[in-house]
Amino acid sequence: MIVDGKAIAEDMYQALALRRARYTQPVKLGIVVVGANPVIESFVRIKTRAAERLNIEMVRVDLPEESATEFIVGEIQRLVDRADAVIVQLPQPKHVNIEVTLAAVPKEKDVDATNPTFSEGERLVQAPVALAIVEILTRSRVTIKGAKTVVVGGGRLVGKPAAALLKSLGAHVSMFTLQQGSIRDLKDADIIVLGTGNPGFIKPEHIRLGVALVDAGTAEMNKKVVGDADPACALKASVFTPVPGGVGPVAVAMIFRNLFDLLEKNGK
Repeated sequence: MIVDGKAIAEDMYQALALRRARYTQPVKLGIVVVGANPVIESFVRIKTRAAERLNIEMVRVDLPEESATEFIVGEIQRLVDRADAVIVQLPQPKHVNIEVTLAAVPKEKDVDATNPTFSEGERLVQAPVALAIVEILTRSRVTIKGAKTVVVGGGRLVGKPAAALLKSLGAHVSMFTLQQGSIRDLKDADIIVLGTGNPGFIKPEHIRLGVALVDAGTAEMNKKVVGDADPACALKASVFTPVPGGVGPVAVAMIFRNLFDLLEKNGK
């Protein structure tokens, strides 16, 4: 089954519109963007369009590429005071201390669940990509509890939060990165989650017939966004998410589900 992430997201937006209708006051989502990057701009544009359809005001702060970490933190803190939730758009320039900038967003407004000072159990919401992965698996009727699951990649946006969430739901999770683990581990997996940003890294010969393969990796190749899995993997997988159009649209919708969850948990 080829997952239609856009259709899942559309279903979610209908429910989110009902939640938005409960609020008569403006709802504001802040986003901080450092530097100019075409790939980042495309991600921000998608989030902005989603905000517009839900009548949510996107409060955007653009900062110069050369901005120092301390300056960025100050701007984030000012935005926290103006918005109901805040996104620190990644990636940021290499000279920026990302741990420090992400930590500037308090958990009450951390819609992306990226503040590194909190454990998964302390967060008010879960990472949007991890939630999107679970949503896709659930809608595809994939059993998570007890499933042999391999998460490929240990990044802060996909690998780590996805592994933690799937483990909390009862999956038997192992991690595989370019530094540790073996690609042979994929042969025994019931569920594989990809998040390395390494185009076409996983080939059909690496996976078993009938695996649920969720590709949350994104990279740019020949001016196109591509995933970690060779598209031919779809011929062996029972569930396959294309890139683009798979996990991405669902993850964006999850940002806004998180936003409303934060509003409710903060008594608004």
